[in-house]
Amino acid sequence: MKYPSIARSAEGIPDLNYKSWRKRNISSRLLSVLAGFFAILAVLPLIAVLVYILIKGVASLNLDLFTKLPPPPGGEGGGVGNAIIGSIVVTSIATMLAIPIGVGGGIYLAEYSTGRRFSQFIRFGTNVLAGVPSIIAGVFVYGVIVSTRILFGHTFSAIAGGAALSVLMLPTVVKTTDEGLKLVSNDLRRAAFGVGASQFVTVSQITLPKAFTPIATGVVLSIARAAGETAPLIFTALFSPFWPNGIFEPIATLSVLIYNFSAQPYEVQNQLAWAASFILVVFILVLNLLARWLGRIASQ
Repeated sequence: MKYPSIARSAEGIPDLNYKSWRKRNISSRLLSVLAGFFAILAVLPLIAVLVYILIKGVASLNLDLFTKLPPPPGGEGGGVGNAIIGSIVVTSIATMLAIPIGVGGGIYLAEYSTGRRFSQFIRFGTNVLAGVPSIIAGVFVYGVIVSTRILFGHTFSAIAGGAALSVLMLPTVVKTTDEGLKLVSNDLRRAAFGVGASQFVTVSQITLPKAFTPIATGVVLSIARAAGETAPLIFTALFSPFWPNGIFEPIATLSVLIYNFSAQPYEVQNQLAWAASFILVVFILVLNLLARWLGRIASQ
């Protein structure tokens, strides 16, 4: 059978050399250029934000930034030391609340759930919760913890802020735990059951350690998301111009400090807001790089 569209040499062998002038090759190059152009457009806003924050934030970096309190309105100098510590405290509380609940929920879905409808409902609810705006989590915790003074009569507090952030972390932790455990081979489970191991021993000694890396990746990503949230903390942790005074008191955080200081008409506060933005971006970037490194280990 002959194909007239294919050029042939004198010996009758088809000429398969690349022809740049062919229509399909021109279209392929054009689409490649367009795809690259749109890829650059997609990354350009991120690069612009990072470069601008780098330029504005690095100029304000100094030792006082990490060791001193913010100055009063119109004052000079100062730092954001209380907000750095506050962010670490609130994020740590959120992590301690979200990891046991999220990992436990993921273990139940992957290892123990037998009711198909119930497990589907939990997974559906987790996906819905992942798409809920962060301010809704703040309003929820405000109504349950802050306004009711359920925490020994206290209102705004670091623990309330941590509870709000833990709500945002839960979907990621549950989903990554569930998916990570599903990646563990069923042969390992059967082998454990074959030698008389219980379900608890199988999960705790075999499947959970095998799925540690993807679970840790999900935890790190959830921490990175929670660390940059502002709206939930305005309703729960509020703000404080002083050093942290316990988890049952209002506490400063970097995200809320940026929100407050960026709107003030004082140059010093504006510069501190840029410096805090730089610190927060670096922190989140480090967490994302750590998550990518853990993901690479998991793929190997």
